[in-house]
Amino acid sequence: MRVLVLADTHMRPDGSRTLPDEVWAAAESADVILHAGDVLTAHLLDDLATRAPVHAVLGNNDVSLVGTLPETLTLELGGVAVAMVHDSGPTAGRAGRVHRRFPDAVIVVYGHSHMPADELGVGGQRLFNPGSSTERRRAAHRTFGLLDLADGAIVDHRIVAIV
Repeated sequence: MRVLVLADTHMRPDGSRTLPDEVWAAAESADVILHAGDVLTAHLLDDLATRAPVHAVLGNNDVSLVGTLPETLTLELGGVAVAMVHDSGPTAGRAGRVHRRFPDAVIVVYGHSHMPADELGVGGQRLFNPGSSTERRRAAHRTFGLLDLADGAIVDHRIVAIV
């Protein structure tokens, strides 16, 4: 199962911001799309859903989506337990904090910082932040994530830089 992972797209209500072509191309081959918050408008989620099923969580800037998106989400994809949250808190102590919150998750997808991260946490739990495909801020590049999940395992995981 191919999973496109997004976060912090910060789409503008006036439609003046769009996703890069690389993200739309990845969406075309995705089996499912995850968005870890700060989407800002439901319009993007609707557009993505024309390519693949979309699962999203509420970000701190998603005021128009309060009551529509959950703050956290757990689901199974390709037999892999996946958890999602927008803000996983400060870097210091993140691995332990996330593991306590989602002890059964094999991978925890989060956003908020715009800084891509793909690392192992407590007990081998993978912590995955795709960064932002629209606002790099302090990151070297705009980024998004791709996961391949099958038979209860993470087959491949990578952050894709948009250069």
